[in-house]
Amino acid sequence: MNHQDNRPIRLGVVGAGRGRSYMNVSEAVGFELVAICDTWEEKLERVGRELNVTTYNDYDRFLQHDTDAVVLCNFFHQHAPFAEKAFSAGKHVMSECAACHTLAEGVSLARAVERSGKIYMFAENYPYSAYNQEMRRRYQAGEIGDFKYGEGEYVHPDPAEVKLARSCGWDHWRNWIPSTYYCTHSIAPVMYITDTRPVKVNGFVVPYDTDDPTQTRHAKRSDTCAIIICRMDNEAVMKSLHGALRGHGNYVRIHGNKGLMENCRHGDKGRLRIWREPWEKETDQPTEEVYKPGFAVAADLATKTGHGGGDFFTSYHFAQAIRTGEQPYLDVYRGIDMSIVGILAWQSALNDSAPIKVPDFRSEQIRKQYENDDWSPDPERKREGQPPSSILGEIDLPTEAKDLAREIWAKQGYAVDI
Repeated sequence: MNHQDNRPIRLGVVGAGRGRSYMNVSEAVGFELVAICDTWEEKLERVGRELNVTTYNDYDRFLQHDTDAVVLCNFFHQHAPFAEKAFSAGKHVMSECAACHTLAEGVSLARAVERSGKIYMFAENYPYSAYNQEMRRRYQAGEIGDFKYGEGEYVHPDPAEVKLARSCGWDHWRNWIPSTYYCTHSIAPVMYITDTRPVKVNGFVVPYDTDDPTQTRHAKRSDTCAIIICRMDNEAVMKSLHGALRGHGNYVRIHGNKGLMENCRHGDKGRLRIWREPWEKETDQPTEEVYKPGFAVAADLATKTGHGGGDFFTSYHFAQAIRTGEQPYLDVYRGIDMSIVGILAWQSALNDSAPIKVPDFRSEQIRKQYENDDWSPDPERKREGQPPSSILGEIDLPTEAKDLAREIWAKQGYAVDI
């Protein structure tokens, strides 16, 4: 299954927008970019000319190109079917989040990876920031004891105009995806640092805010933010916070029974803080350490890429996995674990935040129980029994939001009739 080391890994990328990050670092980690695919033809052709690679607006034809691996940067809720097609075509796959949009897709994806014998890398980039990699190193060395409580935050507010420019079309996924679903940026670092997985979730949401212009002037029909409480497989508790609250930032906090680790909330947020109680630390240990960690490998390349170096390291580990034939740490099972937490948290939120067990799709016996579970708020899958996008039910967009959306989308080259 491993790749021949004497030639580059031929790579195709789906998504001429977000995919640029992976195209830009491909050569540095041992890929040769040979093809790209997108349905937005104007953007596709422009990027294709810039990079001098073959372009496709049809995914099936793209998969016929002579590639070893593909990176999926298509829409959030469409990754699993694209990944399965790539496996059927004999390709290794790196998929952006989410790994799957329904529990049935998670079952099918896990089976497809096992059947293919190919590498699957979940391209969740936030674990690979320098401070998260350092926290993993120090946690695994036992420096703060056993994991007891953790927090992950991904808070990302933007003006309505900015959000509209990246969500063209009334039914673009960003305009209807429930607030619990976009959870992997906050959950993944805690799982990565502590090597634990969620086994039970409670979901909570802060409803759509009719007094917030970043929401009422936008085309989205989902809620302000989500809080997910997870019981982990070692009995620890994790809190995930993500959404459009004011106070942009990414934070991770890990409490062990011998100390605390977190990135700083003021000043340079890339700094790491380690705390030990003065009455139980070793004599030669400081009570508090605050410092800015660097990358242990490829620092010069990683610091030039997006998401705090995360876009480099996902590609780096994908290439390493292909060359060795060994699945990466962020394999299909961890990708599914992180992704279905958002689905189950939405079920919980709609049921007065009741706890819901997280199935482990490493087990075929468990998978069989969920193989037909296609519960989804996707407007294209609407039917009796499917959930709304907001805890409030269906959100009617204000006239101002519709007018602004048409204006912004027209500037992006995307016209709508209604």
